[in-house]
Formats: sequence, C-alpha cells, structure tokens
Amino acid sequence: MDKFRIEGGRRLEGRVKISGSKNASLPAMAAALLTEEAVRLENVPHVHDIITMSKLLAYMDARVDMADARDMMPATGMTIKAERVSDAEAPYELVKTMRASILTLGPLVGRLGHARVSLPGGCAIGARPVDLHLKALELMGAQISTEHGYVEARVPGGGRLHGAHIVFEKITVTGTENLMMAAALADGASKGA
Repeated sequence: MDKFRIEGGRRLEGRVKISGSKNASLPAMAAALLTEEAVRLENVPHVHDIITMSKLLAYMDARVDMADARDMMPATGMTIKAERVSDAEAPYELVKTMRASILTLGPLVGRLGHARVSLPGGCAIGARPVDLHLKALELMGAQISTEHGYVEARVPGGGRLHGAHIVFEKITVTGTENLMMAAALADGASKGA
C-alpha cells in the first residue's frame, strides 16, 4: 500500500495558488451566450474542456479573449462577448470530447429560440443522459427532436420560452444549470421543488 509519511517539527509556510473549477467555469462560459454584454471570468483553469468550450463559443461568433499565454498556467481570466450569435449549432467535430457542450442548449434556445447541439460525448464515468434537460425545455414551450446524433430545440413561431414548474425526477446538476440559463430569458417565472 502506498502512503505518505509526514514528519513534523517544522511549521509549514508559503502560498498555494488554487485554480478555479472546470465544472464551475464551463456553465459560466455558456451563460455568456445569454447577453450581448462582455462577461469577464477570473481564475478559469487552463484545461482541455475550457479550450474546447472557447472554440465552440468562437464558432458561434462570440469573441473569447484570454490573458496572455504566459499567464495561463494554471489559471487565467477571460472575457467573452457574444454580441451576436450567428450559429446556434454545437457541431460534433468540436464537442465530441466534451460532455459540457449540452450547456449551450439552454442559453441558445433562451436567446435565439432555436438550437442544434450534438449529443454530448467525452464522459469517462459512463452514460449520463440528457433526457431530463429535454423534458424540462418542452415544459417551457420548446419542440424537441433528436436526429443523427443532434438535439434540435425550437420555440414555435420564433417566440420565447415561457416559465414552467419543473421538478426533476432525479438529481441533475448540469440539467439545473442548463434550465436556469434557459429560464433567464423566458417569459414569466420558472420554479422547481
């Protein structure tokens, strides 16, 4: 059995810089799609999924500016400006290694009234379906279809989502994040239990 042996007798001193959480940064990056205003994020870890999400937002015509490359390890600040979103699609080629791509679904449908997002990949711990996200978006007025590995969501008539009472049948952190973002621009109030 491997173990650490720590011998005391001397006081520990110094500083440790803790980088931010990838799982907190990714939904914050997706939330930048909700506004035309610049969104500034600090202490974003420089890991593969963050880079992939940056590329995805850039594909949608959002401007993603990160600090100077010398300052990126282990974390950096970034500014995202989605003044206009020209493409409401998260293509498989960009997101095949990242489960968090589904987080763009709620903001895109909330802001534009439509989205086409590749079903998420990249989950090393097993299947984690997004059916709860989709059922909740339907409660908010979206029409949902899944074809050829993509989720397509559209608000009929080019309108907006509407508030709904949403109760997930099991815990879904990503589903909650996704629906909170969608609800931010919906007409009326949404609530859950």
